[in-house]
Order: sequence, then structure tokens, then C-alpha cells
Amino acid sequence: MSSASSTKTGAAKPSSTRANPANKWESAADWTDGRLGIYSLAKANLRKIFPDHWSFMLGEICLYTFVIIILTGVYLTLFFKPSMAEVVYNGSYVPLKGIGMSEAYASTVDISFEIRGGLLIRQIHHWAALVFVAAMLVHMMRVFFTGAFRKPREINWVFGFLLLVLGMFDGFFGYSLPDDLLSGTGIRFMEGAILAVPLVGTYVQMFLFGGEFPGHDIVPRFFTIHVLLIPGIMLGLLVAHLILVFYHKHTQWAGPGKTEKNVVGMPLMPVYMAKAGGFFFLVFGIIAAISAIATINPIWAYGPYRPDQVSTDAQPDWYMGFSEGLIRVMPGWEISLWGHTLNLGVFVPLMIFPLVLVAIAVYPFIEGWITGDKREHHILDRPRNAPVRTALGAAWISLYLVLLVGGGNDLFATHLHLSINSITYFVRAGFFVVPVITFIVTKRWCLGLQRRDKEKVLHGRETGVIKRLPHGEFIEVHAQLPAKDLHTLTAHEQNQPVELPAQTDENGVARKAGALTRTRAKLSRGFYGEGSQIPKPTAEEHHEITSGHGHH
Repeated sequence: MSSASSTKTGAAKPSSTRANPANKWESAADWTDGRLGIYSLAKANLRKIFPDHWSFMLGEICLYTFVIIILTGVYLTLFFKPSMAEVVYNGSYVPLKGIGMSEAYASTVDISFEIRGGLLIRQIHHWAALVFVAAMLVHMMRVFFTGAFRKPREINWVFGFLLLVLGMFDGFFGYSLPDDLLSGTGIRFMEGAILAVPLVGTYVQMFLFGGEFPGHDIVPRFFTIHVLLIPGIMLGLLVAHLILVFYHKHTQWAGPGKTEKNVVGMPLMPVYMAKAGGFFFLVFGIIAAISAIATINPIWAYGPYRPDQVSTDAQPDWYMGFSEGLIRVMPGWEISLWGHTLNLGVFVPLMIFPLVLVAIAVYPFIEGWITGDKREHHILDRPRNAPVRTALGAAWISLYLVLLVGGGNDLFATHLHLSINSITYFVRAGFFVVPVITFIVTKRWCLGLQRRDKEKVLHGRETGVIKRLPHGEFIEVHAQLPAKDLHTLTAHEQNQPVELPAQTDENGVARKAGALTRTRAKLSRGFYGEGSQIPKPTAEEHHEITSGHGHH
């Protein structure tokens, strides 16, 4: 009797949600769902709506190239030997036979010439790394110029920035592993930068290299950092980034029916997943085709690293080019204090290098403080409707391009038959001048586009049809824009500058604003004051012009 009652009161959840599964696959899925709850999880997320726009594919390229890097990296790890032990090469590449080299370099040559498909995998791995960093940068600029970093996505912006920086450094560690003459020159460059740090530079150098340069530990340590440490951190950041994208819902461009509270687009399953799967293979195919056609980092042509030699045209991968430019264009200044020499020619660029990156990383928080905007934003800005932000982003890109020219000043000089000194002086001046000019031109360009949009809203688009009025005047007939286009051109908000508080309170007591408050108000006027945005047309203005009083 007690046994029966316990059976009634202690009924367990059934392990199956269907009485009779149709086949063994359905039975297996049902068994798994009964233990992991996958069905309810999938039901809540697989029908999530994502907007459809070509610019959103930039983030997908970042994800897919990261997957390609991981897959090809696992393959290369099986054959690469991260050791600086000396060996004599006796492989199939005849020009290197009998030459002493490290095991790291010898194993990389073997991967290129002895392992079936090894060279193609090496090429895909390196090209995918280049495309990953490029896609990350372009994706972040899309987010920047459209204001997609605003609340509630500031943390996701930081995650994206960290992924970009980690990708840059992991790429540096990766192409330093083969221990060829080019990568060894890059490591020597890094060692010089570390030694330029006052007080602790020598200690950091000895800790990192395990002794005097080049030592015997740098390649094994770089291998651990490149294969385990940084990819592990990046994988965690990537998962967190995607979780926040799901949680906050995706941003979308302004349009009819689109509000801050909904998302208009296609469901994740099956439409979006099918398109994403095809796009992955498209990205993989293009990178594989580039890798098969264009050779990158031919280490057999450089030879193994020797401290007494240097590759004269040594250039880092493009994303580290601005750091090279900072070093090359900085005057070789030195200061001697208390028997110690401070190498400003290296130390100053070393300090400017992170500032260039941090400037773009902290911008969302600076803009949020200036505007005082605490609202959530899910509708994207058109870059022209945020002239100051767009101009600042363009100025930052121009600064990078100027420094990139400085990093390749020798190649520009030899290929364009110019003086290397002239190029260096141009970059030094351009460091201060070009971003300012770019800011001014971009801002005026955005304001001009705003005026053009306002003209199109009020007067319609030009049709090319010429009409003669009764009094003899010739005019061009304008056609009114469709309601969809009118909505797109007028949906943006126009923020007002932050006003300073009254100089006296309600009791007539003087109340002076602090320096921080005055600075914020001044910056806010720069963002949204007169001369920084064109008032968008009102409904009354549009009605007056289109009601038949004009001849358009």
C-alpha cells in the first residue's frame, strides 16, 4: 500500500515527449531533449528575427574567417615544431640544403614542401588572418559610423575592440613563429621597443626572451601565446559578443514599420541559417582561391634568421604598419639623465601606439557623456546625419593611412622614385595636418548631403522633363518621392545641445557652472549646435510646397 502511494505522489517527468517516435532519429532527438531541454531552447531562439542588409555581413566575415583560422591552425600545429634547437636542413628544397637553422624554421619549410597540402593550408591560415583583421576593422567602422555602439551596446563595442587588438597581436605572434629572416627582424624590432621603456624595459626583455636576444625560449613562448592563450580569450569574447547580439536584438536601418521596439527581417531558422551557411563556403572559397594564386610569406626565399643579417625591405602585415610608421618618422631624439639614456625615438611611438587604438575604443563613452543620452537605440544613424561623429571617424582612418605610408616609406621611395626624406617629412607634417583637413572636409560633405536630402524631400527628385510655363519660363518637373523614401530621409533624430544651467537659482543665489559642465556644454554645441546639422524639413513645410502652391 505504501509502495503504491509513493508511486502516485512521486511521479517523474517522462523521458519522452512523444508516445511513439516515428523513427530512430526522432527517438534519439526525443531522448536528448528529455535530458537537456534542447527543444524549448531552440524554440525560443531559432525563430529569432534578423534584419537583412549587406553591411551586416561584415560581422559574418569576421566569424567565418576566425573559424577558418582555427581549423587550419589545428592542422598546422600537428606538424610545426616550436623549438629553437639548431639542426642542419636536409629536406627537398635544394637551395637550403646543408644550412644550419632552428627546428621551427625547418619544420615550417617541411610543412611547405613535404606535407601534402601543407603549403596551401599555410597560405589559407595567413590570408584568413589578414582578412579577419581587415573585416574586424571595417565591421567596427560600420558600427562606429552608424552609431550602433550606443546604449545598450557599449560593452559589446568594447568586446569587439578587444577582439580586433587581440587579432592584431596574435597575427604578429603567428608570423613570428617560423623564425625566418623577416619574422626575426620583426621580433628584433619588438625587442628594441621593449628596451626603450624606462626602468623596467631590460627586466621585461629578459623575462620575455629568457636571456639575451634571441635566446632559446622566444619561439616556444610565442607558440603558447599564439595557439592557446590569445585564441582562448578571443573565443570567450566572441561567444560573449554573440550572446549580447542575441540578447539586445540586432540593430536595423530606418524604414517604414521599423521602430526602436521591433525588428523587421527574416527568422534565424531556416532562412538566415541557409544564407549564412552558403556565405561561409563563399568566404572559404574566396580565401582558398587567393591562397592558391597569391603567395604570402615565402619563408624559403628569406632564409633562416641570423642576428647579423636583416631583410632590407622588411614590412609587417598591413594592420601593424602604423606602428612601423610611428617608429620610422619619429626623430631619433635621446635624453641622458643620471647616467641613463632615454631613447625618445622609440619610446614616444611606443606610447602613441596604444593611444591611437584607445582613442576609437573610448569614443562611445565620450559621446554618451557629451549628449547625456540615456535611451536605448536600435535604429541606425545614416553617417551623414551625424556629421561630427563621421568626421572624427574619417580623421582617425586618415591618421592610420598617413602612418601606413610612413611604415612603407622605403617602398614608396623606390617604387615611385621619390626621396625617402621627403616622404618622412610629409608623414611628420601629415600626422598633425591630414586628420584636421579630413575632419573639416568630411563634416562639410555630410552637411552638403543633408541639404540635398532636405531638397529632395521638399521638391522631389529631378525627372529630366522640361516644361514651359505660360509666361515663358522653362522649368524641370520634379516628381515627389515615395512615402518609403520620405520616411528614410526624415526618420533621424535631431538632438539639441546641452544647455548650461542658469547662473542663479530660484532664490537668486549665484550658481557658477564647473569647468567640466562648461566643457560638456561646449562640446555638445560642437556636436549639435548651429553649423553641425541641417534642420530637417517639417511636415508643414512639405505640405505647403506639395499642396499646389508651387510649380513642382
